[in-house]
Amino acid sequence: MIVYGSLVSPFVRKLLGFLGEKGLDFELKGVGIGDPDPGFRAASPLAKMPAIDDDGFLLADSSAIIHYLEAKYPEPVLIPADPQARGRVIWWDEFGDTVFAACGGKMFFNRIVSPKFLGREGDLAAAAQAEAEELPKLLDYLEGAIPASGYLVEDRFTLADLAVASPFMNLRHCGLRVDAAKHPKVAAWSEAILSRPSLAPWVDKEERMMAKVLAA
Repeated sequence: MIVYGSLVSPFVRKLLGFLGEKGLDFELKGVGIGDPDPGFRAASPLAKMPAIDDDGFLLADSSAIIHYLEAKYPEPVLIPADPQARGRVIWWDEFGDTVFAACGGKMFFNRIVSPKFLGREGDLAAAAQAEAEELPKLLDYLEGAIPASGYLVEDRFTLADLAVASPFMNLRHCGLRVDAAKHPKVAAWSEAILSRPSLAPWVDKEERMMAKVLAA
């Protein structure tokens, strides 16, 4: 299987963690924003990442890919069959991909992607507003929602944990870490998920890559 995407994308990161949890072999082919790579464009007509080529089956969008792979490789179960638990996992997946990733994206894109990758000034006011007004509310919500088990759904690791933890890496690149005094559960939970064997090697590689980018 070929996975098209960039390590710094929260959606790609979520998929890489999912593949690792499933123990599936794949090749990550790096692509950037609007990349003209013909394989990537065939798999993702809108040039959105991630996309896959699974022995000729082409598909884009992290959630679509993950639901496809969950059906094809059902063990270990990362999307529960129980209707209520499944609904909660889908909710958290949506929360991570839209609300939380969008908040982090305003900071990451405007402070890092725009100046470092695209060579143009970002909207620093929008980034500052997201950090000051949006992020604290989302962290407050998560602090109250994380169960004592340390997993968002069914007291075990699921797609929900991957989807919501993934955007925390983009916050890290912006120099933002969860204040354990204000949000102790979020701090412990996010570190635990990003330290899982399925994600840790990618996190390490990503941090080394971004250190070079930020130092340039």
